Amino acid sequence: MPTELAQHIQRTSLCDTHEHLKTEDEYVGSGGPDILQNLFANYIKADLIVAGGAVPAVDRLLDGSDPNVRARFAGVQPAWQAVRHTGYGEAVRDMARALYGIEEITPDALEAAQPRHAQLRQPGQRLSLLRQQANLDHVQTDDFTWACAPDASGPDFFFYDLSWWSFCNGTPDLDALAKETGIQAGGSPGALRQAMGALFDKYAQAAIAIKAQHAYQRTLHWQPRTEAEAAQALAAYVRAPQAVSEAERLCLGDWCWAQGVELGIEHHLPFKIHTGYYAGHSRMPVDFIRAGHLCGLLARYPEARFVLMHTAYPYGAELVALAKHYPNVYADLCWAWAIDPYSTGDFVRRCLHAVPANKLFIFGGDTVWPGGVVGYALQARRWFTRTLQAEVDAGDLSEPEAIALATRLMRDNQYDFFKVAEKKQA
Repeated sequence: MPTELAQHIQRTSLCDTHEHLKTEDEYVGSGGPDILQNLFANYIKADLIVAGGAVPAVDRLLDGSDPNVRARFAGVQPAWQAVRHTGYGEAVRDMARALYGIEEITPDALEAAQPRHAQLRQPGQRLSLLRQQANLDHVQTDDFTWACAPDASGPDFFFYDLSWWSFCNGTPDLDALAKETGIQAGGSPGALRQAMGALFDKYAQAAIAIKAQHAYQRTLHWQPRTEAEAAQALAAYVRAPQAVSEAERLCLGDWCWAQGVELGIEHHLPFKIHTGYYAGHSRMPVDFIRAGHLCGLLARYPEARFVLMHTAYPYGAELVALAKHYPNVYADLCWAWAIDPYSTGDFVRRCLHAVPANKLFIFGGDTVWPGGVVGYALQARRWFTRTLQAEVDAGDLSEPEAIALATRLMRDNQYDFFKVAEKKQA
């Protein structure tokens, strides 16, 4: 019999603070996912290769132009048996069960589920899967662009981050910036700052946050840069973008990053930063990804609000310390339940006993198709229930206290921090 706590977590709508969702047209159009892409075109593909699956077999698995679903899955079946119990594998099994009624993923089951998959690809199903089946309050999407226009398929449901990753990386697309703002920004830091400001003037009212995932291309370590230093780095980048040195790129990136933080303060937008684990496989310089590298930035801008994402895995204890110490640091569990659900549950319990309860956001699927979000939301609810139940069983929380905390971490914190009600009006 489910506990009252478990039932409450199932009933309560989740605020989804991080996705990379494709649009409605992309989902229902010719480029949308077939059944194997819907299940496996997410983080599990890395686990399959790490488990020894052949890259060509994984590529074929995800090739929607190949109609032979049976053969495509058969090529990775041994690797799938090795990864089905990882966090990524568990989420895939949740998707298969919730979307298609598949208890065991086999070639026969996949072929039999194809009519159901066709039904899921109809107009309006993207929103229905997210709002009804995943029971989400709203979704915040990073689509790697500046534009944050309302989404006609759900204007009060789909919100967008203003992307800042190329600026932080020190590789701004100056031609695209000129086209977007009408400002030729390559001549001086002043002109570049003016163009950045124009982006915020255009999109900040509708944007839910600023987002950067530059930890995939550079260290998270930040240091202040003068205007003169930025001018030299910008001139070198304009002269020869492909030949700019690492030192020049970091200098320009740090300067641009600071401008984004200052504009976020001015426009009351929080700044989301990828910390920790990389998607994919076989390339993760672990010294790039520590959240502790951000201390200089956090101290320099106390008026800014920073969301540090993915529990900084595997440096979770470091992030707990930052969220405890810095008033402007908030921790987001997006993607983390799928990466390592045990560590994520432990992270939540550490936060409950060290960090103010208003500083934790519990869910984001960090994926591209709505079916994936359904699976990741099921997984998050299950592990979050286990985590809070463990606190109740240990006597550290009463069940009413755990229920109140669940509501706060699933919904109330996000509404307060991201000003969701105001954004829905905007």
